[in-house]
Amino acid sequence: MQVVVAGSHGFIGGTLVPQLRRDGHDVRVLVRGETRSPDEVSWDPDAGELAPSALDWADAVINLAGVNPGTRPLTQARKRLVVSSRVNTTKLLSRTLASLDARPRVLLQASGIGAYGSRGDDLLDEDEPIGTTFFATVVRQWEAATASAQEAGVRVVHLRTGVVLSSHGGALGRLLPLIRLGVGGRFGNGRQFWPWITLTDEVRAIEHLLTSQMHGPVNLVTASDRNADVVKALAQALHRPAVVPVPAFALRTVLGDFSSEVLGSNRAFPRALAADGFVPTHPDLGTAARWVAAGG
Repeated sequence: MQVVVAGSHGFIGGTLVPQLRRDGHDVRVLVRGETRSPDEVSWDPDAGELAPSALDWADAVINLAGVNPGTRPLTQARKRLVVSSRVNTTKLLSRTLASLDARPRVLLQASGIGAYGSRGDDLLDEDEPIGTTFFATVVRQWEAATASAQEAGVRVVHLRTGVVLSSHGGALGRLLPLIRLGVGGRFGNGRQFWPWITLTDEVRAIEHLLTSQMHGPVNLVTASDRNADVVKALAQALHRPAVVPVPAFALRTVLGDFSSEVLGSNRAFPRALAADGFVPTHPDLGTAARWVAAGG
């Protein structure tokens, strides 16, 4: 397939783009500023600038663009940037797709499992309503920004991604070094559910959805396990103890509003992906933890 990717230099995009190319797809990436190679296309989502010719050759568009909300304190200004970096890029891509005579067949649009908010032990599939937390409201605006593409007949999939497990970034970027030192432990009481997927299966699921007939929200998770069990599995795979819990008040002090994402309980499961025949490479927590520990 001919695929355009926005957000190609991020944690997921940096693995997805090379994999798509290895699998024979023709991939071009959207970049801000000057292009440096024939497979790069310049755009400026803040100014609303994207040439229709950037997309009219493609079968599919994958949009992973958006500021990482976990790297800095979520001040009001930062919150506005988290929202605008997602909504502006999504609206521009959707509007451009809708303007084409021969439209790409699919838009795979990044979203988040935080859509549901903190729901305790409730099992959450794609039919659950969007919650009321800050991150749930971000998802509501983010997914709504695809309206023009959907109205034009483009198949749109909202990639509600969970905690992506990997040894080199993502949600474990700060936790793994502590576990390796033997000082990592559960977050808060550790009973909150974390919906997880390995980076390998995240990329495989996205590629699977390129040629699927799925549309609408899809939970990109493999399973949901309690935070204490996730930390324990990683520690065991690394042959380290996990005995020093991180108190909830400390997380709230350091992370502010983002603490809701690590202390909240989200027991999402992949109903849509499973029904569509997707089989994960790392189907259980032990297998996933051993893959991470091996450098995955």
